[in-house]
Amino acid sequence: MKTHDFYFDLPEELIAQTPLQRRDGSRLLVLDKASGQWEHRHFYDLPALLEPGDCLIMNDSRVLPARLLGSRIHGDGTLGGSCEVLLLIDRGDNVWECLVRPGKKLRTGAQVSFGGGALTGEIVGEVEGGNRLVRFAYQGIFLEVLERLGRMPLPPYIKAELQDQERYQTVYSRVNGSAAAPTAGLHFTRELMEKVEAMGVSIGFVTLHVGLGTFRPVKEEEITDHDMHSEYCVIPQETADLINRTRAAGGRVICVGTTSCRTLESWAGEDGHMEAKAGWTNIFIYPGYRFKVMDALITNFHLPESTLIMLVSALAGREHILAAYAEAVKERYRFFSFGDAMFIR
Repeated sequence: MKTHDFYFDLPEELIAQTPLQRRDGSRLLVLDKASGQWEHRHFYDLPALLEPGDCLIMNDSRVLPARLLGSRIHGDGTLGGSCEVLLLIDRGDNVWECLVRPGKKLRTGAQVSFGGGALTGEIVGEVEGGNRLVRFAYQGIFLEVLERLGRMPLPPYIKAELQDQERYQTVYSRVNGSAAAPTAGLHFTRELMEKVEAMGVSIGFVTLHVGLGTFRPVKEEEITDHDMHSEYCVIPQETADLINRTRAAGGRVICVGTTSCRTLESWAGEDGHMEAKAGWTNIFIYPGYRFKVMDALITNFHLPESTLIMLVSALAGREHILAAYAEAVKERYRFFSFGDAMFIR
């Protein structure tokens, strides 16, 4: 199967640059995965599309304000040119794997400063692919320093500055660790969650810390040659129990976002049975994959030729997905992280 099989033409002006004022005011394209038929709704209509006994599985990872803008430190201690460090993975002992700019100036031994010296770092190593290992020094609690000095690491296709950083967090985010938001969840409000629970729909949480690899393009011609990135995820016991109860009672397991889907499908037994689990996953889901536990998916619209459009094509069929995407373009839906949503059922 070729990467180009998942191409579609997307006018640049349909890439949403800012979130809507109302989280659940986004449009919702509802797609029947079996027939390919669709209907146009709004996200606040979601309760009408759910049934008592269903469960929603949400990713509660919280985006770190992981983009640090500062200066290089010269050998004599004076500040030099500007630099940017993007935190990716906590390697322990105050060392983070990071993306850095300018890469040529930030080799092993180089030092950087942020917030007038409130946070400093030293490049202590380089890893395969060009990322740097940075050891940080600071006073107090690292996350509090980061909240003060860091910025949201918005996707590369978003050029506008984010006025309210919480709009790139889900209302249920609670576990720090992501470099990008699990964006399907951005449409939920507390009130909407309470409404679906009141009608007999259960909500369970998993954690998958989204890495920037989610934006990495598929460059290989054959999709099976693509090297999938790894991300850390956790399924708590209570969520595993909820999924098993839901399936036993004939309810649907509905994932909110591709990250929740990848978490469940990584650890589900062949018969769909779930157990508590934590670990790294590099699962790559594309057409031909047999879903073991997920019945339906709430998701945003994805990049052409991306691993995520391949995932939704595995669920609903490539032809159905590309036809639905063509409809969304025709109807001027908003695309990507701050855009509109799909419910594939």
